[in-house]
Amino acid sequence: MKNLYCVLVASFMFIGCNDASRKETAAVTTAESIHLSKKDTSEAASSDTIQTDSDYQTMFIVVADTSTSYNQLHQKMFRLHNMQALEIDTMGRYFDKTKDMIVLPEDDEDDIYAGDYFPRRFPSRTTSLEYLNMYQPNAKEKTIALVAGIYESEKSADSALSALKAGEQKAFTVKSSVYVGCMH
Repeated sequence: MKNLYCVLVASFMFIGCNDASRKETAAVTTAESIHLSKKDTSEAASSDTIQTDSDYQTMFIVVADTSTSYNQLHQKMFRLHNMQALEIDTMGRYFDKTKDMIVLPEDDEDDIYAGDYFPRRFPSRTTSLEYLNMYQPNAKEKTIALVAGIYESEKSADSALSALKAGEQKAFTVKSSVYVGCMH
């Protein structure tokens, strides 16, 4: 009976993680740098999930610019899109002025993260606005990064950075240990 229970729990966790990963294209540096919302904190406290080294992957994040102004970087993201044909992937997120943060819509199908921030965590050549401290733990909490790609290899990130530097002098790369495990 206990084995059946364990199989059922593992199956539900697997299904939940696979369902959530369909829209996960963001990164988290370390367990300490994950800034959990109130909903996430209570969920994490009751979770028996153990994070392992295999839940983390070294990634190279190319950042075009940073600011505390969402609107400034949002406009710049569209300029980059037009000038360098960089695809934009907001994951449906927007800036909620009331909450003063980047969030998924309140009616998002992911009821755990609906109305909260959910970061990009997987390799992608797309641009988006992310919280820099998700990739660089020592960054100030409200600093927003205009991410111009997340790469698995330093060489790929350096190539993207070189192309970006032609128009964006402030661009840089962050090497980060990214949490790629299940966030449910």
